[in-house]
Amino acid sequence: MFLDKINNFKIILGSGSPRRKYLLEGLGIKFNVINKKVKEAYPKGLSCEQMPVHLCKIKSDAFDLSTFDNNTILITADTIVCLNGMILGKPKNYDEAVEILGMLSGNKHKVITGVCIRSVYKTKIFYSSTDVFFKHLSKEEISYYVANYKPYDKAGAYGIQEWIGYTAIEKIYGSYFNVMGLPVKMLYEELLKF
Repeated sequence: MFLDKINNFKIILGSGSPRRKYLLEGLGIKFNVINKKVKEAYPKGLSCEQMPVHLCKIKSDAFDLSTFDNNTILITADTIVCLNGMILGKPKNYDEAVEILGMLSGNKHKVITGVCIRSVYKTKIFYSSTDVFFKHLSKEEISYYVANYKPYDKAGAYGIQEWIGYTAIEKIYGSYFNVMGLPVKMLYEELLKF
């Protein structure tokens, strides 16, 4: 069967994100989760596309490949939100979340996820970009969402799979799952080729 090729590998998801775990489970492959804490530092001057690629590689580099057997594949990823060339990170508190959502209100932004697939033999790094269009949000809608969903672990201060995704997103161009944190179709195709 086509999934046998992937399931012959020992796959590790190097991420603490419950959304990435959920999405990878949706592919029907077996994997373990090992999360390593890393400092998400990056050099100045990176483009929006280069940033998540750089960060997913840092996350991959946190693992000691000498402890891997020849049959192990590590998957790491990082997602950023980019508005007019400015990267919007995870909000530290309520006020930052409200401010970020106010900036996204009525605008188009990009969600870009970098993915690193790595074994002891090779490394494949790629990214997926999705354009997301927000309607104009009232202050009450923003306050309601932040107070009830506390999106402090999410780049851009929102989750597309939550209330705000149902009510505020007018359209997207690209992968919906990429906005959730993992471009699963692209990842599946890359795993089949790996």
